[in-house]
Amino acid sequence: MKGVIKYISVFFILIFFILAGTAGYFWYIWSSNMPYVGAIKDYQMPTVTEVFSSDGQVIGRFWKERRIIVPIDRMPRHLILAFVAVEDARFFEHNGVDIKGIIRAFFKNIFAGGIRQGGSTITQQVTRAILLKNKKRTYRRKVREIVLSLQLEKELSKNQILYLYLNQIYLGEGAYGVEAAARTYFHKSVEDLDIAESAMLAALPQAPTRYSPLLHFDRAKDRQLYVLKRMREDGFITDREFRKAVKEPLNIQAQREHTFINTPWFTEYIRQYLVKKYGKGLVYQGGLKVYTTVDLKMQEYAKAAVQRGLLELDKREGYRGPLMHLSSDEATKFVNRAKGKFKGHSLVIGSVVKALVQRIDDRKRQVDVLIGGLLCRLPLCNMKWARKPDIEKVYYLVRVHRPSEVLKKGDVILVRILKKDISPYRYEVSLEQDPKVQGALLCMSPVTGYVKAMIGGRDFFKSQFNRAIQSRRQPGSAFKPIIYSAALDKGMTPATVIMDSPIIFSVNSKGDEWKPKNYKEKFFGPTLLRTALAESRNIITIKILRKIGIDYVINYARVMGIKSPLSRNFSLALGSSGLSLLELVRSYAVFANGGNLPQAIFVKRIVDRKGEIIEENRPDLQNVISEQTAFVMTDMLKAVIQEGTAWRIKALKRPAAGKTGTTNNLLDAWFMGYTPSLVAGVWVGYDDYKAMGKGETGSRAASPIWLYFMQKVLKDKPVVDFHVPKGIVFVKIDADTGLLASPYSTNTVVQAFREGNEPKEYTPKPRTARPSDFFEFDMDNR
Repeated sequence: MKGVIKYISVFFILIFFILAGTAGYFWYIWSSNMPYVGAIKDYQMPTVTEVFSSDGQVIGRFWKERRIIVPIDRMPRHLILAFVAVEDARFFEHNGVDIKGIIRAFFKNIFAGGIRQGGSTITQQVTRAILLKNKKRTYRRKVREIVLSLQLEKELSKNQILYLYLNQIYLGEGAYGVEAAARTYFHKSVEDLDIAESAMLAALPQAPTRYSPLLHFDRAKDRQLYVLKRMREDGFITDREFRKAVKEPLNIQAQREHTFINTPWFTEYIRQYLVKKYGKGLVYQGGLKVYTTVDLKMQEYAKAAVQRGLLELDKREGYRGPLMHLSSDEATKFVNRAKGKFKGHSLVIGSVVKALVQRIDDRKRQVDVLIGGLLCRLPLCNMKWARKPDIEKVYYLVRVHRPSEVLKKGDVILVRILKKDISPYRYEVSLEQDPKVQGALLCMSPVTGYVKAMIGGRDFFKSQFNRAIQSRRQPGSAFKPIIYSAALDKGMTPATVIMDSPIIFSVNSKGDEWKPKNYKEKFFGPTLLRTALAESRNIITIKILRKIGIDYVINYARVMGIKSPLSRNFSLALGSSGLSLLELVRSYAVFANGGNLPQAIFVKRIVDRKGEIIEENRPDLQNVISEQTAFVMTDMLKAVIQEGTAWRIKALKRPAAGKTGTTNNLLDAWFMGYTPSLVAGVWVGYDDYKAMGKGETGSRAASPIWLYFMQKVLKDKPVVDFHVPKGIVFVKIDADTGLLASPYSTNTVVQAFREGNEPKEYTPKPRTARPSDFFEFDMDNR
């Protein structure tokens, strides 16, 4: 018997050593070549890059993982304990590995026939997420995870491990970490969470989608109850706190990322700038803080001004017709669907919605329309603009006289809710349509170069092409101030007289000729330089260009900030070379800022996740023309508003200077203008180079947008005039001769001159003009 016991004992000892040796072998193999646990101290979690407006509001966030890192001391203790209770109740007791949990998980996996439960502690979860790249559940990975977790507990404190865990963990809806999750589900910061909300977040790690309070609220509520029970059992909360948390209603509503919508063109430009300079890795994971120059109020005003101006222009272009036409059966289905959408609720005044034409009454001069089952009235006066599109006819010469000229029963149209109406009608509405014409606006401070507002098109979410920066369009007469400024520096003055008369150029050896014309195809004889600019006379600008030289003007334009290619021919005088809106705004800033060219600044500074400044941009001004030339140009451009093509800007009722621009065939309309504090430019046109309607010049199509914008921006601001530098004199001159005003002068103006360049002679008694005075035939260019 003793021999049998001896052999059995030896057998079991042998089995033990074999198992121990095997375990030791696999432990050695599986735990070798592991990552250095000390590296976790330098680990940086991917986190959100935030972009801020000039007043510190968030206007954009970029991320690979939407994570906002918060220190552990900002997290409520009940939040930390909620996660501990449900994920690792013995977290504060074990040394990184919970042996009981591992044994329990081991036997469950044996019976399941595979790895179904990990028995992982919070420390192990941190180890797995940060140090182990292999995501597949294997015993080898588990061994490595245990070894690293034991080492990690020696390297970091419990609070440091919790910091990593609670900022690293994925909690559904694209939210990584408790701060992002708190904002996503509760619209608040993590430090403002109560016990019930904390328990709901703690319910998510095991299966964020399965227990999502947005997708499966009842299931999430059950899981939250489980977390609260665990917290009570572990003594983390009292019975009273438990009962209160269970009964507390949860207002859960997914937070969508709306920051981008406030300044989409500007924010997208910043994103492209950052990625190009710093790379996607740093931008999407580096947690940068980007402080920009954009003014949210001004951006809002810019958007409203562009939308209003394009809508007005679109209506002048005519009505393109209904969205669709429905049969009786289709109309019934359309109304029923709309009823489900609106559910009888009141419509928002000012909103644009779809409506179904139900009845047309030419006698009452109105149309009955249905909006979600609500009967509304569309009077003729709110659709008189809806003529058939005809770019050859001026819009105000063609009007609609009967509703039946425009609409039919069954048409689906867009209408704007104007006001409540008298029964049986619920609202009075106006006929609308979605504009196809595009526009852009860019505003900066001429003193600092800070870009304050930028609109790159009508709707960013339909087209991300930024027409303020990426587009190159012919500026037309908006380019002329550069030529006139060059002329002043070449010795001309605002009182220089040039003959506005026909001029003919030979364009090739075949005898083809170019006969440039003024906009209204008239010639005006002897004309002052200031008058030529105010009235945007093409012929005189061409003659100026010929006199001072094309190369001189091109070089001058380069100094003024124009970088785009420029045509080396006389069409340059008519603005034939494509430029960006940003280029022109910078050039006009030279006149507004005493001859100094500002560098356009979109980003003030960039701070990394450690709080260190990695980029800082301060105003960078380069003196490119004299202060006197800049002021004389400003005075001449004030005349464009007071006496010339930009007369609509007089409604601003404060000192302003600017220039309209219109290209051939009405393809582009511009207005570039400035006040002492701001310079802004507006472009309007079609992306496909379609011609706008007759009369849609820079004056009509673009300058109202600039006006709407500036009226809002400058409202309640003190009226300030432009600074007059030394070396400037004001002289009253004859607007016809350019000489000093005399008793014979019938039309006089006060004009600024560089001191010494003002006229010295008085206007003589007028004489009878000869025919030869009004015609100039350019023999040299035939």
